[in-house]
Amino acid sequence: MPATVHHEPLRVECVFPDGTRWTARLDDTQNLALATDLALGLTSCIHPHGRITKLSTVRGHVATLKTMVTHLSRDGFIGRAADLSRSNMVKHWLAFDYYHGAKTRALLSGYDRETGALRQEVRVHLEGRALKSRPASEPHKPYTDGEWQRLQDVMRRLANEAWQGHKSALELAASGDDPREYGMSRENVAWLLLNHGPMSSRELIAATGCTQKSQWVKADLPKLRSALYPSAYVMHAHRLLLGMYTGVVPDGIADLGLDGITWAGNSTVLMDYVKGRSGPEAVTITKRAVALLERWLALSAPLRNIAAPELREDLWLLARRRTALAESTSPYVVVNIDKGGDRAKQQRELVSLHGVLDDSGQALQIHASRIRETHINIGARRSWTGRTTIDPNHTPGVEGDHYASAQTPAQKDAIGTIVEEAQADVLRKALPPTVLTQDELASVAAGLPDAAARLGLDGDELAELLGGERDVFTASCKNQLAGIHGPKGKPCPARPWVCLLCPLSVFMPRHAPNLLRLKAYFSRQFRQMTNAQFIAIFGPYADRLERDILARFPTAVLERAAMTVIDRDAEIPLRPEELTA
Repeated sequence: MPATVHHEPLRVECVFPDGTRWTARLDDTQNLALATDLALGLTSCIHPHGRITKLSTVRGHVATLKTMVTHLSRDGFIGRAADLSRSNMVKHWLAFDYYHGAKTRALLSGYDRETGALRQEVRVHLEGRALKSRPASEPHKPYTDGEWQRLQDVMRRLANEAWQGHKSALELAASGDDPREYGMSRENVAWLLLNHGPMSSRELIAATGCTQKSQWVKADLPKLRSALYPSAYVMHAHRLLLGMYTGVVPDGIADLGLDGITWAGNSTVLMDYVKGRSGPEAVTITKRAVALLERWLALSAPLRNIAAPELREDLWLLARRRTALAESTSPYVVVNIDKGGDRAKQQRELVSLHGVLDDSGQALQIHASRIRETHINIGARRSWTGRTTIDPNHTPGVEGDHYASAQTPAQKDAIGTIVEEAQADVLRKALPPTVLTQDELASVAAGLPDAAARLGLDGDELAELLGGERDVFTASCKNQLAGIHGPKGKPCPARPWVCLLCPLSVFMPRHAPNLLRLKAYFSRQFRQMTNAQFIAIFGPYADRLERDILARFPTAVLERAAMTVIDRDAEIPLRPEELTA
């Protein structure tokens, strides 16, 4: 059933996809005619005609509607929406922020879709860009490692205590029987609660004839009821842990149902959920998340047995005390927590009650998006998945600000150092290689001082370079302790092909055989790898070898060197995982 407008008194009745209802009263506005037109626009924005599906969003639009009517009335406007002029709306939009403007534009657009009555000059503004831009948002900071650990420890303790109490209560109920026939005992009270729902003290007294002051009412009933039917705090502990274990978006966890959980074996679960901005998504969850889900399903099984049929497929259920009771109506009703409006409040109370503190000693503020960001941030620090972005809907810049942002000044400095080193590495690779032919070797030897200055070496070092004392596999190295590819002051650990792009390498005719052996190795790797793999791993080195190094040597030198190449892995110092055979 779509949202509808009622005129006497003026109100909008909303029915949301989850079955909840809400009525917005608008008869207290200063211009009922304009409010009626905007209410019509509001109904056009609400599901199934529009995209609004949540009570909180409708409340925001209703507040905006009232503010708009009040502001225009104070400015002297007394007409209907069809009478609004460009000057009326421009003045109004300039007086408020972007978010107010976006909601008023939605209301007017909805009204125009229904009636087509807006002036063209106003319609042009609705079809164009807003007068004010969306303000830049401050990204949520991930929780620190200490805050994350403290929150996780408390939620785990709550979940474990609830599970132990639930098992004990089930064991009591299994050994009990109907107290109306077999008398009062702790086991029989547990049996009654399990089979007849979370009874109140009044119901227990009426059913069994016990007194208000008996231990069954004062002590056993509250404990057994909370053990058999988990409280909102226990449910929130499981929800927070599921978010911490999986990193699923908050709205995906909130709307999760049993139909979104697919068991693919004993320990593998595929979880389907809906992300508000991008639609259906799925994730294979970890073993500890699977165990958590199994435990929550077991905890909520008694609730599911007594819930209304339309709620039994929902995941997050709890028994809530009714605020108003009809005659002979149970004081407890099973509800989905997301259909109420106190989820955030209960989470704050949970953290405050159990003393979860942030690093400054204040009560930790729970924010579902921060939990997701912290999960992603921790994963990014542990390993790289190979993906350029975490979410395909994000640009790298957005993810850098929101998910991979440094948490401390020291981490920011470390990231800056990594960026600087990467940029310097790119610049080094762009430098042409130092290749000395036979004639150039002779000129270097003749002009020793000038050559030493050009190569950044003193006379003794240059003599070692030309004499072969500084040879590595494919070149001579100006300084193996420079620390370009490893710790400074330690021998260079780079693989043979890395020298091809290293600015410290000097290639001379005596290196031609090994250079050709490396070229043959590249050819063998090319035959057994895909093009994309080869280009990513060996492409830059193979290109430098063929185009910039071997091309500088005389053909006769390369022909003589080729006679010594047998095209086998044994010719090159390789690790086991680098072999081609």
